[in-house]
Amino acid sequence: MCMFCAAIPIAATTGVSLNSKQLKAKREAQVQSDGVEEPKELKTKPIMTITAGVVVLLLAGSVTYHSLTGLPY
Repeated sequence: MCMFCAAIPIAATTGVSLNSKQLKAKREAQVQSDGVEEPKELKTKPIMTITAGVVVLLLAGSVTYHSLTGLPY
């Protein structure tokens, strides 16, 4: 398995893990601020968009690499 093919599932699972941690922190902040008049807004990062972009770039790199070298997937 080439480095591109190996990196695709790693990047995807890392992105999903980071996104779930962000959502968990957001939920916990909402629960803690239930008694407060103005809940504190957390800045969220577009983790899934970035993850999708990374996966697409890795897929493009994999297709290019395998096309140029003639190696099987």
